[in-house]
Amino acid sequence: QVQLVESGGGLVQPGGSLRLSCSASGRIFSINNMNWYRQAPGKERELVATITRGGGTNYRDSVKGRFTISRDNAKNTMYLQMNSLKPEDPAVYYCNAEIPTPPSTKNYWGQGTQVTVSS
Repeated sequence: QVQLVESGGGLVQPGGSLRLSCSASGRIFSINNMNWYRQAPGKERELVATITRGGGTNYRDSVKGRFTISRDNAKNTMYLQMNSLKPEDPAVYYCNAEIPTPPSTKNYWGQGTQVTVSS
């Protein structure tokens, strides 16, 4: 049984920083792409950032230059460093991982962590 657990959310003032973590546990031999998504109230879930197993990254335009995604393959852990947080960033942030489960690959989700930006 594979589990993803996020941590690091909370309340921060505009312009502040938070670091989210996502730890994967269970019967895992490798993890392909890992992703951070977010969902604000009344809005659809959107992809924030992606990191490949080799460390290649991609970001949605609105977070480029402010957010940094990273991962530690040895620890099956992914991070999202969020700087210069804006009023449009609050949401529940979810981690997602594509994990080979022979003969297929499955998508796993964490339970989400709340990020609030308020003065």
